[in-house]
Amino acid sequence: MEPFFNFLGSYWWLIFVFGGVAGGWAKSLSRASERHHQRKVELLKLRHQLAAVEHANQAEVVALVATHDSVNQRWLDYELDIGKLIDFPFMSDVREPLTVDFLRAKKEADGLRPAASKDITTPARLAEYRTAVHRFEVAFEIAEREAKRIKDSNFTGPERQRLATARKLLRIAEDAAATPAERQTAYKRARKELDGLIVLPEATVAALEEKIAGMIDARKDPDTDARIA
Repeated sequence: MEPFFNFLGSYWWLIFVFGGVAGGWAKSLSRASERHHQRKVELLKLRHQLAAVEHANQAEVVALVATHDSVNQRWLDYELDIGKLIDFPFMSDVREPLTVDFLRAKKEADGLRPAASKDITTPARLAEYRTAVHRFEVAFEIAEREAKRIKDSNFTGPERQRLATARKLLRIAEDAAATPAERQTAYKRARKELDGLIVLPEATVAALEEKIAGMIDARKDPDTDARIA
């Protein structure tokens, strides 16, 4: 041990050298640790911000889909109700520019509609769908306002009389108190009155025929049951 202590006695000043080096290392390690901690904090903040943005985007997509559904339902009120189409024929008249505009806007919005809110992952995609839904909503409201304003005024007097007759016949066709034969005859006559005046969408015809058929079947069941008994 004596040589070691003799060495220390001769080179005691090395303590300050090694001490300074050790202190420098400690300070460097401390600064590196602080930087690492700061980066972790910043990364967590960024993740929270991204999560908040994603949540907000999905919430907007859900709201846009709800608006899209609402306008589609308003359109279906005409598409599936022949009475409303007779009262407001403008809504099915593809010769009218405003009608064509909203049908095109509907097609565009339907094409951009996501299957799920999470499917829209970029701001550009969200902006595209937002614009399409807004255009569809505005175009439909403009067309509907015009349809309610003009009603059947674009038709001649005899044509309006045919529309009025068709309305009466359709009420008979949908009357549960009428016989199956009366309903079927009224429906066929109504279609004849509308021929050349209003082009009925396939969905409208299918909905009406299904309703009439259901009413006829309901009337037949008690008689069938009675014969079986």
